[in-house]
Amino acid sequence: VETMGRDNDSYQQAFILLGFSDRPLLEIILFAFILVFYILTLVGNTAIMLLSIMDAKLHTPMYFFLRNLSFLDLCFTTSIVPQLLWNLWGPEKTISYHGCVAQLYIYMVLGSTECVLLAVMSYDRYVAVCRPLHYTVVMHPRLCLQLVTVSWFCGFLNSFVMCPQTMQLSRCGRHTVDHFLCEMPALIAMSCEDTMLVEAFAFALGVALLLVPLSLILISYGMIAAAVLRIKSAAGRKKAFNTCSSHLTVVSLFYGTIIYMYLQPANSYSQDQGKFLTLFYTIVTPSVNPLIYTLRNKDVKGAMKRLLRGEKGAREA
Repeated sequence: VETMGRDNDSYQQAFILLGFSDRPLLEIILFAFILVFYILTLVGNTAIMLLSIMDAKLHTPMYFFLRNLSFLDLCFTTSIVPQLLWNLWGPEKTISYHGCVAQLYIYMVLGSTECVLLAVMSYDRYVAVCRPLHYTVVMHPRLCLQLVTVSWFCGFLNSFVMCPQTMQLSRCGRHTVDHFLCEMPALIAMSCEDTMLVEAFAFALGVALLLVPLSLILISYGMIAAAVLRIKSAAGRKKAFNTCSSHLTVVSLFYGTIIYMYLQPANSYSQDQGKFLTLFYTIVTPSVNPLIYTLRNKDVKGAMKRLLRGEKGAREA
């Protein structure tokens, strides 16, 4: 009983997140870099959410999905960045056992949900470009809500299957995670038992949640490209291209890094490479998403101008 108690105590011990602790100068640079990108993420995504709620012209399926994406990105970075900044700033590199479990669950729910949501958004763009006359009939509010619910369901399902399997692996008293967050590949790599079954599960779910949505995105964009090439007017082609290029850029940034990270065996996983790729898709991508969607978007720029004019008018009154 005493041995079991000791094992249980060590099982619930805090984890040490090594992060970039072997390079103190890099930690200082990363602290400033991550803080700036986190502020951009908070401001950009909050602005998109508020604009799409407050401006009646943005009450369309596209902006309903974009609002959900902004909410996801906001939560995604917030589940990681405060802890990361704390660890980069001071000598303390620990995270409690329950904190690590919570971070893994939240991070996986949000990441998996985003994979499916990006596929849903590509379907929305396909209907807008390929079936414009039927757009409002096909993309009715109930269907939009159902598609977002399915995205969240897939995210929760993946997390509730993989997280317990990852955390239950025997670590033989090891509590040092060679990463800056409690991420599944790094936690699997820490284990002292045979992880082949867990890795096989992770790979199968990775294929289901990464490659299936990505295939649907590529099919949607293949059909969109064919439809755009059939448009006679240059102005019409440009409008269709602008509508889709933002989403395609976001998809490329997000999926490119995640597929490289998750669809390879844990033993071939380069920790340094993994850390920088994770930094990219958890911190850089969510901060540039609002820029990608607004820079080429007249609707959002118009909504911003109307909102600022309204506020100015309100102040003058």
